[in-house]
Amino acid sequence: MTSPNLHPMINVAVKAARAAGNLINRAALDVESVRVSQKQANDFVTEVDQAAESAIIETLLTAYPGHAIWAEESGREHGAQDSEFVWIIDPLDGTTNFIHGLPIYCVSIALAVKGKIEQAVVYDPTRNDLFTATKGRGAYMNNRRLRVAKRTRLQECLISTGFPYRVDDDINHYLRMMGDILPRTAGLRRPGAAALDLAYLAAGFTDGFFELGLQPWDVAAGSLLITEAGGLVGNLSGDSDFLEQRECLAANPRIYGQMVALLGKYSKFASATDKASVQALT
Repeated sequence: MTSPNLHPMINVAVKAARAAGNLINRAALDVESVRVSQKQANDFVTEVDQAAESAIIETLLTAYPGHAIWAEESGREHGAQDSEFVWIIDPLDGTTNFIHGLPIYCVSIALAVKGKIEQAVVYDPTRNDLFTATKGRGAYMNNRRLRVAKRTRLQECLISTGFPYRVDDDINHYLRMMGDILPRTAGLRRPGAAALDLAYLAAGFTDGFFELGLQPWDVAAGSLLITEAGGLVGNLSGDSDFLEQRECLAANPRIYGQMVALLGKYSKFASATDKASVQALT
């Protein structure tokens, strides 16, 4: 099945993502020579992140000079920041994997209009996989229409996640979450690039996803891929207004409910009773 006529904004975003992907692929040929610096402990940025981000911003603003940019490395310094059109960009999600030569990383570009995500591109340059979505028009991987997986029992499901890696992350909180969900699933995976995890969930390669501490640029594009593929995405409590809440849970509708029932008590928005039950485990 081929995708419908692509929205012109998606075409520009795809062009931007491929430009960034070309830079990333060239750098990956000699990853040892890439300059790396630390924003904070275990939070890396490379010259490749920065070059890829510049290429994306240049492509987007050449086409849409009146739009705003919100990007991981440069923040909100580019574009017309008063615009209701905001491009949310992660130029290289999975930088730590990239630095090590582990080929699991991607480019993520989303367009928010009046605060709602309307266009999404996730591009995996190592596999040349292109995921796209336009609100109301479905999600696609390389022109194939995507649907989330149909499994209905959590114990048959493959769930992806991300481990805490920042110094101030509460590892024990996370381990309790993992202890609750791991024995109730067919397996837990931690690939290391949240935007690609969400794209894979939309494609039906996994059945569910959860992670704490994610930024809007990690999840903006992936969240539209999932909803356009028939899935649900929100915070751990199941609230769909999650983009800036630093917690994310996604799955097909049946599995989503089961995951919220298990993990909702770990949400920072959980009821006092639920939070107390978590504290009692410590």
